[in-house]
Amino acid sequence: MNPVLVEVWRGNAIESEHAGALAVLDADGGVLLALGDIDRPVFPRSAVKALQALPLVESDAADRLALNDDELAIACASHNGEPDHVRTAAGMLAKAGVDEGVLECGTHWPYADAAVRELASSGRSPTALNNNCSGKHAGFVCLACALMGWNDSGLDLRQFVKGYVKPEHPVMREVADALQSTTGFDLDKAPRGTDGCSIPTYGIPLRHLARAFARFGSGVGLREGQARAARRLRAAVAKSPFMVAGTDRFDTVVMQRFGERVFCKVGAEGMYCAALPEHGLGVAIKISDGNNARAAEVVMAAVVESLVATEGDEQAFMRRYSDFRLKNWNGIEVGALRATPDLRKALVSATAPRRA
Repeated sequence: MNPVLVEVWRGNAIESEHAGALAVLDADGGVLLALGDIDRPVFPRSAVKALQALPLVESDAADRLALNDDELAIACASHNGEPDHVRTAAGMLAKAGVDEGVLECGTHWPYADAAVRELASSGRSPTALNNNCSGKHAGFVCLACALMGWNDSGLDLRQFVKGYVKPEHPVMREVADALQSTTGFDLDKAPRGTDGCSIPTYGIPLRHLARAFARFGSGVGLREGQARAARRLRAAVAKSPFMVAGTDRFDTVVMQRFGERVFCKVGAEGMYCAALPEHGLGVAIKISDGNNARAAEVVMAAVVESLVATEGDEQAFMRRYSDFRLKNWNGIEVGALRATPDLRKALVSATAPRRA
């Protein structure tokens, strides 16, 4: 059974508890910390978008289309659907010579309230560009340009891209290859489902996900082209962290503060993955009950707080997320979300040899 990693306090009593599993590994598979079952396959969902974006850069698509930092960052994103996100994803498609009509991610209202009000007040409805995965899907379309030979074969991009979310499509085969080669996990034997944006999602153990992100952060264990792609994506995200999530989102605010020292990415149903390049470590988290915006962020904040060398007020900055104060609608503090003492103790023990 997975241990409790997060406590929800109401007043001076624990109201709820969130159990989960946590893996911190290096690129060679060495385990710095393992809590809970890190060998059970879990669906990482959007937490692996950076790995899914590797073929975009490893191919010549990013170079041929002159994708900028904003565009590479949004290819790794679960964004709010704010105007800048919409413009950036649309710009990627324009460079490929198509529009949002080719996107197969589906349509939903933006996550950001201000963006919802702006659309509604203008009488407009959301499009696929507002979908939190539109940047990732725009990246898939750009990758398709490279896979079809830049029209040299006489193929029409719209026809070639059609059905790109299916497992057998060349685009998804490249994406699956990137996942398999970075995680070292045989996807043919993995559980497979369909993600919220309609692409395949594979069940991969936290052990393999953490190692993959250690590789993503260090380049160790990646082929040369992938290592180069990982460096470029990390640099782009560090320069444009707003594109990865948006206003007031955890991933954005943490990477705005830490730059290339932290790459972190949330996934649905309590998933989180991160690369800590300075230490050559990768992190993978699964909250058992799927609690995402609350419990998973608390655990990731505690990990960053403990494992990343902090400067100035960075320790206090992260403590606001690992010991998150809850307020009601009147602004009265009513409780907190806290990393458990056992989690903090395990993190201290894991880092003790490095601090000695």
